[in-house]
Amino acid sequence: MSTSEKIRWGILGPGGIASRLLQDAEHAANFSVVAVGSRSHDRAAEFASRFGIARVHDSYEALLADPEVDAVYIAVPNSLHHPMTMRALAAGKHVLSEKPYSRHPEQVVEAFDAAEAAGLVLMEAFMWRHSPQTRRFRELLPEVGELQSIRSTFSFAITNTTDVRLEPGLDGGALMDVGCYAVSGSRLVAGVEPVRVFGEQALGPSGVDEQFWGMLRFPSGLVAEIVAGFTSIQRSLEAVGSKGTLLSRDPWQGELGGIELNGHAEPVVPDDAYRLEMENLSAAILGHGQPLLGRADALAQARTIDALYRSAASGEAVSLEG
Repeated sequence: MSTSEKIRWGILGPGGIASRLLQDAEHAANFSVVAVGSRSHDRAAEFASRFGIARVHDSYEALLADPEVDAVYIAVPNSLHHPMTMRALAAGKHVLSEKPYSRHPEQVVEAFDAAEAAGLVLMEAFMWRHSPQTRRFRELLPEVGELQSIRSTFSFAITNTTDVRLEPGLDGGALMDVGCYAVSGSRLVAGVEPVRVFGEQALGPSGVDEQFWGMLRFPSGLVAEIVAGFTSIQRSLEAVGSKGTLLSRDPWQGELGGIELNGHAEPVVPDDAYRLEMENLSAAILGHGQPLLGRADALAQARTIDALYRSAASGEAVSLEG
């Protein structure tokens, strides 16, 4: 561990999401990115050159063995999140793993058990939860009164048939890629975990769900609708209550609009959610706070996603009680 007040991060998987993560990293208060690792040396070298990263590793193993790296950001395909996290924890590294951590609840338990046993910090990378837009949404939520319904959407159009998100062997699919945001948003608004879910999916040629629709029922009877897909553009989180409606037009990326309470725009001071996410976890590693998201949230996410897939496969609602 670095003796400075900055955590030294390594990037494992220099793809598009890692590039977005680093756009505002130069302004970070408590971390720096010092290394990148990829199975392709050229890819890692290009990434390092673009972001001014000092060390390049041409394998994941070399990055994890680097003694000058305190923590790693894991940005490999979905199915590799858990095995790479376990390897990183075994190497003594703190971990920020891209969402969704896993669709398998037992893997979440295994990973957090390993992190706690080793005295390491692990967090699932739902950057949207760290954004000022999300913070303002939560502040305004009581204004709608008693919640009556929730609607959460995230979809975009995929035109490249070789896109990794269409690969069933890599845990591709709309629910895993973007629907997990809608699940996260619905759970956040409800403030409790769902007790029953129902899912419907439309499978594409590769066999993954290219569209997914779900209903989450919460203990009070409150129902949330989720919509996810690879065929259109939708990004929203809406809470309807006895006193009004609160709408976030793009809670996940903050690009399509802001927040409206009963049709009136609410001010939000923008900031970079990716940098805030890294600063939050770095502070936790330094002992200056707690990670915003921990075991309970990651486990609830995995349990809900697993239940939605089981429901879509069976055509029946799936209980999460017990």
